[in-house]
This record gives sequence, structure tokens and C-alpha cells, in this order.
Amino acid sequence: MNSYKIIKYIAYALSLLGVLFVLMIQMMDMLQGIDYILFVAYLIMGLIVSSVAFYTFKNVIADKAALRSTLKTLGAFLILFLICYFVLARGEETPLRDGKMLSAAGSKLISAALFMFYSLILIASGSMLWFGIKSRK
Repeated sequence: MNSYKIIKYIAYALSLLGVLFVLMIQMMDMLQGIDYILFVAYLIMGLIVSSVAFYTFKNVIADKAALRSTLKTLGAFLILFLICYFVLARGEETPLRDGKMLSAAGSKLISAALFMFYSLILIASGSMLWFGIKSRK
């Protein structure tokens, strides 16, 4: 039996379980059914994420050109993060609302993530603008 049939039968079983738990909540007015539905939802999400990661890694490793392209992209993200972390981000201890303190390292990491997000927005907007203008010529 191939993996498609196995995944199909697992999907059928999990969907029937979900329907059973929804009926259990509606018919018997059982609030514990919500816990079961959430468990099934987390299980399905875990299966989906793990299968996507597995097949992505499998296909990337099998194709040398795709592996090279993926490594270049990951390297570019890493370089951008390092620039945002070491050059742009500032870290200082910050008091939180619940009375705890956010450490300087945590503050610097959050700041670097925000700078990286802003940088990626600028890069994406610039590339869309560049290729939009380039395609009009």
C-alpha cells in the first residue's frame, strides 16, 4: 500500500473522530468534547506540518539546483538577521505590566525581529516596484 492511501485512510479516521466529538458536544452537552476536538486538531496540524517538512526536505535534497537555491536563500536570511541583530537592534531591560522584567537579550531579540520584518517588507515592496516598472517597458 502506498503512502497516499495510508494518508487518505488516516484523514478519514480523523475526520470521523472530529464529527463524533462535535456530535458529542451538541447532543450530550458535554464540554469535555472541546478538549478532544482540540487534541484532534493539534494532531492533524502536527501531521500536516511534519509531512510538509519531510517532503520538502526530501525534494530539496534530491535536486542539487534546488538545494543550492535553498541554501542561498537561507544564507541571505541569516545575513539579514545578523545585520539586524548586531547593527540595528538595541537591548535594554524593560519592565513588563505584570511586574516582571524583560531581559536586555530578550529585548534585543525582539527588536532584531522587528527590524528584520521591516527590512523584508521594504525588500518585497522594492522588488515588486522594480519588476512592475521593468515589465512596463
